[in-house]
This record gives sequence, structure tokens and C-alpha cells, in this order.
Amino acid sequence: MKSIIILCIGLIFSIKIHAQSTIQTTTIAVKGNCDECKERIENAADIKGVKTSHWDEVKQAITVTYDSKKVTAEQIETAIAKSGHKTTHQAADVKAYNGLPSCCKYEAADCKKKK
Repeated sequence: MKSIIILCIGLIFSIKIHAQSTIQTTTIAVKGNCDECKERIENAADIKGVKTSHWDEVKQAITVTYDSKKVTAEQIETAIAKSGHKTTHQAADVKAYNGLPSCCKYEAADCKKKK
């Protein structure tokens, strides 16, 4: 009987340890210029496992809350880079960048920001 009780207590502790949250929040630098960029960046980050995302134009960064069992920060960065926006660890997809509206081409010296 003692061994069953000890086994049950051990099982409860192992379940509790195993049930730790896998939800994480991280901030990733992402280049952009305007509200169109904001929408594109946030939509690109909206992949399976991402709970919320918010890109800040002033900080040039996106804050993402995601389930680390379903997606990694690297996968999120890759998705954003594919939309034409440079991130902390990923270069923007050249074809996607070239297809951005002129106001969104953050590398252009003559870029005029929309308000």
C-alpha cells in the first residue's frame, strides 16, 4: 500500500513538472516604415503556434507571444523575412523586398514615411 501511495505522489509531481507553460514572449527587430509594413509584418508572423504579435514602428521591433512546442522564434523570423522585411537574424527575401510598395522600402534613402 505504501508503494502505491509513493507511486501516486511521484506521478503527481512528474505531471506537474511536465505541465510547465511553453508559452513564450520575445521581441525581434524588424525593419519597416509605415502602417502597411505593420500589417504585412504582423500578418507574416501569424503562423501556427503564434498567439499574438505587435510591431512597433518607433522601436522597429515586433513582440510575439507563441507556443514554443509548436513554433520557434527562428521560424517566425523566417516567415517575416519571406514577406520582404529584414529581421534580427534573417535577411529579407530579395524578390519580396523588391515587390514592396515604395513607401515600404526601408533600405531606400529617399523613403518617405506614411502617417
